[in-house]
Parts: sequence; C-alpha cells; structure tokens
Amino acid sequence: MELAGLGPAPFCAMMLADHGAEVIRIDRIGGFIPPFDCLARSRSSIAVNLKSAEGIEIIRELIKSADGVIEGFRPGVCERLGLGPDVLLADNPKLVYGRMTGWGQFGLLAQAAGHDINYIALSGALHTCGRADGQPTPPVNYLGDFGGGGMMLAFGMVSALLAVKNGATGQVIDCAMTDGSALLTAMTWSFYNAGHWQDKTGVNLLDTGAHFYDTYETKDGKWISIGSIEPQFYAQLRKSTGLETNEAFDKQLNRAEWPKMKADLAAIFKQKTCEEWCSIMEGTDVCFAPVLSLAEATQHPHNLERETFIKVGGFTQPAPAPRYSKTKTEAPQPPPKVGSDTMQILSKLGVTQTRIDELIKAGAIA
Repeated sequence: MELAGLGPAPFCAMMLADHGAEVIRIDRIGGFIPPFDCLARSRSSIAVNLKSAEGIEIIRELIKSADGVIEGFRPGVCERLGLGPDVLLADNPKLVYGRMTGWGQFGLLAQAAGHDINYIALSGALHTCGRADGQPTPPVNYLGDFGGGGMMLAFGMVSALLAVKNGATGQVIDCAMTDGSALLTAMTWSFYNAGHWQDKTGVNLLDTGAHFYDTYETKDGKWISIGSIEPQFYAQLRKSTGLETNEAFDKQLNRAEWPKMKADLAAIFKQKTCEEWCSIMEGTDVCFAPVLSLAEATQHPHNLERETFIKVGGFTQPAPAPRYSKTKTEAPQPPPKVGSDTMQILSKLGVTQTRIDELIKAGAIA
C-alpha cells in the first residue's frame, strides 16, 4: 500500500511494482495522476477521504492484508491521521512500514521543510559536486530524492520483507534522504580517510579536478566524457589524442600539472566534432562516451539494443532495472486514474456493494 505523495516515495513504489509487487495507491479524492508520470506506473488506485473516519477505517482494513506500506509525509502526519506505525503494526504485526523523509523521523531538523538540495548539502554530498572555480552544483535531484531516498527505501523494504519471510516480525523503516545521501559518499570517505581526497570542491580525482576524468567540448559545440583513470586506459587516451610522446603527460597523478594538462586536452578536443571523436574512441578502452541529451540517449545504438528506454502509454521513459537471468518481469503499465480501482479493491476486501454505495454517498471514498 502506498500513501500517495511526491518524488522519492513514489519512486520506491515504482521500483517495487517494476519488479513484481502488487502496489495499491491510496489517493486523495479529487487528485490527478498525469498519464506521463513514470513514477506512478504499474499501480492500481483507490480514492479515499483521509479526513473521514470511515475513510481511515477502510485504509486500515486494506493494510491489514498488506505486506508493506509506504508513506512520505513529515514525521507525525500519519499518527495524526490515525495511520501511524503503532496502530498499523498492532493491526498487522508482520507489516513493513516504510517512512520516507528528508531529515528523518527524529533529529534537530526533523520537522523542517526541505528539498533534495538541502538534504545533500547537510550530508556533505553536495560539497563534492562542482568545479574548483565555481559553486557547488546540485546533480538535479538524483542524489537525495532517488539515490539516497527512494532507492534506499526500496532496499530497506525488500530487506525487511525478507526478514518477515524468514520468521521476523514487521518493523518501521526510517529512511532519511540526509542519511542515504551520506551513505552514497562512502567511497569518497575512504579516499578522504586515506589522505587521497582534499576537502575542497573540484580539485580531486573524480570531481573534475583531474584532466583524465572530465567532460570536454568538441568542435561542433557538443560534449564528450573521459574517464581514463587506470594507467592502461590513460595510455589509450594519450594514443587517441596524439599525446603519446608528450612528456608533460607522463606524470598522470601530478596534481600541480592537472590544470595545464586539462587546458591542453580541451584544445585538442576542440579540433574535432563529437562524431569524429566517437569514431576514434567509442568502444575502446579510453573509457569514453558522448554526453547525450535525454532525447539523444533514447536513440543510441547501445541503448536501443538493450531497450534501456521504453514507451509506456505512448510516453518514453526508462525501462525497469536491474534485469534477471530467470525471472521475467511484466512490462510496466500506464499510471492509473485516481480511484479507478476503488470498487474492485473493496470488493476483493469483502466489502459489500451496499456498503460501498454508502461510503461513496458519505464521501469517504470515490
């Protein structure tokens, strides 16, 4: 069961639905799900009045038979609705109760508003994103909302569901985007602890400080990416760019020379078009790829072969991932209309048609 919300909680529900879970959205009466909303795909929907005692009772009845519930409200909201974990776990002791917030269920900032940019700022993750001569640059909302949020909650849900399957009782998952985005910096912390990462933006191996790990503009105004970290890959980069005999590039890890080598590489990459560099480097061990736009990514031969992008309800979107060697996942289905499955869901729950009509008349469901 998913208490409908925005961003990371629906992404968690989408991940579970993509991989075979039956996910029922509990939508507010009068709500709207756009037909192009990737995050709402492959669900059914029941429309309920959350301010109605009868509506809350219907939700409790539904959750009694559920394996898990996902909510993404501020701490305390579900408790005030009468749908807090104490109530629902008493109804269903094997329930996995997933809670998605920015700051967490407790802590100094738990009740404050925030967005991805704020959560990854506090965790230190944003400080690692950007260039030395500029300000920290948020990587859209991938790190907080989706990597440290929705994906982390999906992992927690599956882990707790596996525990229940193996005999444990249900429990609450406190998934905070601040915690999750901090966890995503684990390797950076390893570098930092070893003295290989400066606590500055844009001067390190993987944050555009190095000349061999960055993006470069081409002659036609497009961009390419270079990730030639290992010595053998770096050697291939030098060969592909005509720098094999340039002694200035011999000391790959000499940080003092990185800015000069980066400027030299930038000048070289400006001499050919993106297509020309692709013909030279793509598919080699340079560790290279063109920087594609969203539209371009859908047409790249590699992505086409793997069907990385699909159409659902006529709208292009990313295909489910990862893939399994044996399990066949169903193709994603378009988002439901709010309340489109109310009658069917309540009938399956054993609610009579007479009672359903009464609930509709009372405004508890729609």
